[in-house]
Amino acid sequence: MPRLINIESIIIALLISGLFSGCASMFSTPSSRPAVSKYGAPNLNAAYNKPYKVHGVTYYPLKSAAGYREVGTASWYGTESGNRTAMGTRFVAHALTAAHKTLPLPSKVRVTNLNNGRHVDVIVNDRGPFKQGRIIDLSHGAARKIGLQGVAKVRVEYLGTQISQR
Repeated sequence: MPRLINIESIIIALLISGLFSGCASMFSTPSSRPAVSKYGAPNLNAAYNKPYKVHGVTYYPLKSAAGYREVGTASWYGTESGNRTAMGTRFVAHALTAAHKTLPLPSKVRVTNLNNGRHVDVIVNDRGPFKQGRIIDLSHGAARKIGLQGVAKVRVEYLGTQISQR
């Protein structure tokens, strides 16, 4: 005589298998880790290094930032910016990071406050600023390092793509 399967047992088995499969994929989703080669070079094929549109303006990320240097206005952003960067990583206000409209993600740049000469090296991992006349948005932690309160005239110099994996 065939044995009847208990519906409750099936439901419990499905729930348990769903929990385990969710844990297995939690750390392998594309948005949980930056798409960086083992040498730290940006993945130029990643979605965040493709052209994108904000407020009707299309931005074209650079394929190479070698020799990039620009002087302009910087601002800073904090927790109001949202939870995720353009790369999908969690935004940390006290970290040394920045947002730029066209540098490849991730990039390492030196930002010098031209009012006081102080500089900070940051990882560009987000897109912005989208306010006219601004060239870079610094995290609150990076802005504090160079004495930036509000906005300031800065020089931004590309240092490379070698991102330390601490």
